[in-house]
Amino acid sequence: MDRGAGLRVARRALRLSRRLARRARSEAGRLVTSRFTFETLPTEAALRLAYEIMLGREPDEEGIRYFTENLANMTMRMTDVPQAIRSSEEFQNVVRFGGHMLGFSIHAGRSQFIKSLPKAARIVDLGGTHLHRAEGALYGLGYPYHFEELTVVDLHPDDRHVIYRAGLNPDRVDTDHGPVRYRYHSMTDLSAFADSSVELIYSGQSFEHVTREDGQVVVKEAMRVLAPGGHLALDTPNARVTRIQQAAFIDPDHKVEYTYPELRGLLVGAGFEIESAKGLNLAEHTVATGVFDADEVAGHCGLFDQIEDCYILCVVARKPEVA
Repeated sequence: MDRGAGLRVARRALRLSRRLARRARSEAGRLVTSRFTFETLPTEAALRLAYEIMLGREPDEEGIRYFTENLANMTMRMTDVPQAIRSSEEFQNVVRFGGHMLGFSIHAGRSQFIKSLPKAARIVDLGGTHLHRAEGALYGLGYPYHFEELTVVDLHPDDRHVIYRAGLNPDRVDTDHGPVRYRYHSMTDLSAFADSSVELIYSGQSFEHVTREDGQVVVKEAMRVLAPGGHLALDTPNARVTRIQQAAFIDPDHKVEYTYPELRGLLVGAGFEIESAKGLNLAEHTVATGVFDADEVAGHCGLFDQIEDCYILCVVARKPEVA
């Protein structure tokens, strides 16, 4: 065999060996992926992984002992371990969202607010399209009660800001809590709803997308549509904090960001009684210093009593009973 032929054979052999090696690595990866799950990992490895992901640290001896004993006597499964850690004081109060996760922290807090809303049979959700769930935002965020009908009023996708565009939902979506229906038009137009025909109106991160003048129309229409004793619930950014964060609105589609006194004045002026006023994402140090601290705001996830020092206003207003 001449030198050139020998080189060609060697190159072919090298290419073949590389293909075989790639195939072997791929097969090994497939086997590892299909063979090992969190539940089938060795106990010590799984516990270390759970602690690292949930608490960002190594497991302590007491934790290892507790979980090992409960796993051994089968009062707990391995998949229960992260849930148990989730319930701990350390996870609830020490593990915090970082500033770059502010949106996720707000989302988690809004779910708490939704679960605190009054039970109602007939509900209107203003701006309540969920970009990824046909059931809508109120249902997706965990509204816990059954309802006779939930109507989502939102702009047609073609009329929304580009960052909020989504596909059209079916006219009716059946959920395990009740049927969800969609109406595509401005929240200022509630003419489809009869006087005193609704028990709860919710506006979640949507009221700030209409002008102050249109906001007055919405509140007035909500008063008409709600039955006596019915509730109007809103969560919306708090301008007292967002103006510290930046001079411009925090969303390019916002038309107004209210302070709590402004929002309270609007609601009370329309005849509502304030039943509950809480805030999401406490920003006490930010307000005190005038310097926005994203880690503080994101880290204080949940509902707080000091509404004016929070990033999000959460208000539940009540239409008075007929005298």
